[in-house]
Amino acid sequence: MTGRLGANVVQFARLLRRAGLRVGPAETIAAQEALTQVDIGDRAQVRIALRATMVHRREQQEVFDQAFSLFWRDPNAAKQAAAMAMLDGRPDPEAKKAPPASRRVAEAFAPKPSAPQKPAEEAPPEAIALVASERERLQTMDFEAMSAADIDAAKAEIRRLVLPLDLQRTRRLRPDPRGQVIDLRGTLRQSLRQGGEILEIARRRRVTRPPPLVVLCDISGSMARYAQILLHFLHAVANDRERVQIFLFGTRLSNVTRQLRHRDPEVAFQMVAQIVPDWSGGTRIGEALEQFNRLWARRVLGQGAVVLLVTDGLDRDGAKGLAENMDRLHRSCRRLIWLNPLLRWDGFEPRSQGIRAMLPYVDEFRPVHNLASLRSLIDLLSRPAPARDGSWRMTA
Repeated sequence: MTGRLGANVVQFARLLRRAGLRVGPAETIAAQEALTQVDIGDRAQVRIALRATMVHRREQQEVFDQAFSLFWRDPNAAKQAAAMAMLDGRPDPEAKKAPPASRRVAEAFAPKPSAPQKPAEEAPPEAIALVASERERLQTMDFEAMSAADIDAAKAEIRRLVLPLDLQRTRRLRPDPRGQVIDLRGTLRQSLRQGGEILEIARRRRVTRPPPLVVLCDISGSMARYAQILLHFLHAVANDRERVQIFLFGTRLSNVTRQLRHRDPEVAFQMVAQIVPDWSGGTRIGEALEQFNRLWARRVLGQGAVVLLVTDGLDRDGAKGLAENMDRLHRSCRRLIWLNPLLRWDGFEPRSQGIRAMLPYVDEFRPVHNLASLRSLIDLLSRPAPARDGSWRMTA
């Protein structure tokens, strides 16, 4: 494709890249070829063709739709609407606070600021204070309110997080000359090499290792934005630790552990998108937990496993079978921690049926909506688990 339309497709691809989408030369060429197969005069066909070739993940569709509406439009329409609003004395509709996807597209449309002139005398203390203030702001910013630049910075911070787990003693023994357990069989075996004389007593020690970590993450429509960023955290955990199992659920349960083991995060997320068909859909928490308990619990919940349940508790089926499956999950693991982004509200109350059915069977009830909450979770998991007393604890 040549001419003005081809140049516009290239400019549109650059806009999507600035908005955070992975659109490269291959997607641009494919989009140009797709436009040759549809009716250019039909806006709906053009939109479908471009989205089919430039969007690879379901959560990117909202950003694409906003960018398409702003880029492929009549350039005089916005000016005329603003002029009529001024004549009528009404505020400009576009001046209202836009959703996160609209803000990301608006930032991509905005011209890049020119490089500021270097001052005659630099002030390092002020620069350091500015950087520290920016990082502090990022730590407490809600994931849902982040712009494209904030999301990139948050992903970089998440990659630097380390998730330690308290070591647990196992029943396995390992040879150790300073061990506290006497190895009678090993001692006799060594004596045979010395003509039956026991010259040294063999010893062994208990093996300690981190317990298995199992993550059940909700990817329904109400959790899609949080799950998108939390996947970067789970990817870092899966590549940093052994015995980590990660499951995603919406209307069905999907094991994505093998896909998230890939070192390249973009490749890993593309593989996840191919096997998870229910992203940003409904939620059947009870059905997903029932499937996990029936198919996976005995495989992955041994040796004192720690379970992280990431969901807002809004169940599509009205908590059908949720209490029974939560009870079984709670009895199958050593520690069950529920991470709920709704706890970011000070006046949160467990009013929905799903939340009330789940609360009696969790050991910890914590928020997960910003970087500070992730750091708090890491600090919690690095400490020994308290003894179960049959009650849940809510921590801000």
